[in-house]
Amino acid sequence: MPSPAEGDACAPLGPDGQSVNWGDWPGRLVRFPDDMPLHALMLSATRLLGAYGQHTVQAAGLKVSLSGLGVLRVLMANDGLKSTELAEQAWSAPGTVTSVVSTLVKGGFVERRPDETDRRVVRLYITAQGRAVITYYVTQAAARWRKAFDFVDEADEAVVRGFFIQVIDHLSQLLREERGA
Repeated sequence: MPSPAEGDACAPLGPDGQSVNWGDWPGRLVRFPDDMPLHALMLSATRLLGAYGQHTVQAAGLKVSLSGLGVLRVLMANDGLKSTELAEQAWSAPGTVTSVVSTLVKGGFVERRPDETDRRVVRLYITAQGRAVITYYVTQAAARWRKAFDFVDEADEAVVRGFFIQVIDHLSQLLREERGA
């Protein structure tokens, strides 16, 4: 994706109020323009959220990626999924899930087992070690995640939560439509 040109209304602004290239982010960025498109703001927020999330994993001393924790979380809720089912529930590409699962299998956090009724099908199961990692992470990272959102006024929390839920629901529907589901 090309960087916005100087003077582009969608470009982030530097300390002098002038547009800066996205490549300068976050160093020179001080604020976003008032008319910045919502998708650009959401993409920036989710990128930062991912970076912060990975930091919480590292701060907990884990050798698992944030993506790996996401896979473990899905398997904790729905153990025994096929890789394609896991990818769908994790809102991820099947190739990405395969790579993450392979790493988790090597680490002893997930097991691949043949389906009992169709030996051609492989199902994924979280191990006791995988469950322990999730439990440990949640206890270690809880305070950091609370701190990440402590700027939200208590009176606004329900509105913010509702907005996130609407975004998730709407984008999930769009994704299903795009995939023809």
